[in-house]
Amino acid sequence: MKVKLYLFLFVICLAFASQQALAQGCVAVKDMSACPFSLDSTQSHKWQFSMNYRYFKSFKHYRGSHEEKERVENGTEVINHDNSLILGLSYQPSPRWQVTVAVPLIYIDRSSLYEHYGNNPNTNPRFHTQGKGFGDLRIAAYYNWIRTSKFNLNAGLGLKLPTGNYHAKDYFHKRGSQGQDTLVYRYVDQSIQLGDGGFGVFVDINATFRLSRHFSLYGSGFYLFNPRNTNGVVRSANLTNNQNGDPIPGSNEFSVPDQYLVRAGATFIYKKLQVSLGGRMECIPVYDLIGGEDGFRRPGYIISAEPSVLYAFGQHLVGLNVPVALVRNRTRSYIDIQRGVDNENKPYHGDAAFANYLVALTYAFKF
Repeated sequence: MKVKLYLFLFVICLAFASQQALAQGCVAVKDMSACPFSLDSTQSHKWQFSMNYRYFKSFKHYRGSHEEKERVENGTEVINHDNSLILGLSYQPSPRWQVTVAVPLIYIDRSSLYEHYGNNPNTNPRFHTQGKGFGDLRIAAYYNWIRTSKFNLNAGLGLKLPTGNYHAKDYFHKRGSQGQDTLVYRYVDQSIQLGDGGFGVFVDINATFRLSRHFSLYGSGFYLFNPRNTNGVVRSANLTNNQNGDPIPGSNEFSVPDQYLVRAGATFIYKKLQVSLGGRMECIPVYDLIGGEDGFRRPGYIISAEPSVLYAFGQHLVGLNVPVALVRNRTRSYIDIQRGVDNENKPYHGDAAFANYLVALTYAFKF
């Protein structure tokens, strides 16, 4: 029974982390993976319902690995408050197979100066736009390849469906010809869109190795393949020019990027309590493995320290994960590279806002 509980806690923990990944700022990544799962060899409970609430505030601007502290000091930073609730349901038809489905409910509030009157904090107020509704649906099947008293390996293959609104709009404040406030209804920023508009395929691998009765190691990897190049949402009427002065095709549309997550760490288990500490890297790549990378995207990565705690009681489980960012890097996008250098012979390099940390609360019930 202790081994079964051990595996139950481990696999739950790793799957929870995949849900929470890659959405800590203007590097516009959506909620990933499917719902948390656990494989029960007794199959006494074939169904599992889960809820995962996540919150972060992004406001620190980076260009490369350099933080532009003056944005916060001058009051011109972009602030995203992200609230997401991921609802999941899983079914176990056999001791080694699990089928899962998950859908996020999203509410993101974004405030800025530059999108409205302009970046002058002395004369211009801060205005807000929102993205709210259902996100992209995930469906996946997992198989328990290896299950022993020491080692456990699960692999999953899933689909991401474009159910989230990827062309959400809101009102932006602009000054009229007489200085009066006017409202313009247009697409909100990519970071608060509810989906990316593409059908995706993802792989999700979770492994644990038991060192002793109370200590173990874990590792996991997640990659979302997004074959679609751009999603057709025109964010600007004008195309961006390359270094030769020629328009860059698709540069005024939203890109549909890949995304990935890698995690590793150690866990201490005492009875029904599990405490873990590890590291994680989450990334939007510059180039996709399948499909193109045209269009507007903010590629980059975050390396975080990730403490977590899980507690199981009866058929219930509660958990808390708090990844704390250690390294943030907004890498040059495909459009940045095509633009070449500016008048000062410096490479074009867009910025992005990142969060300091993410808070994720989880509840799961097996029935």
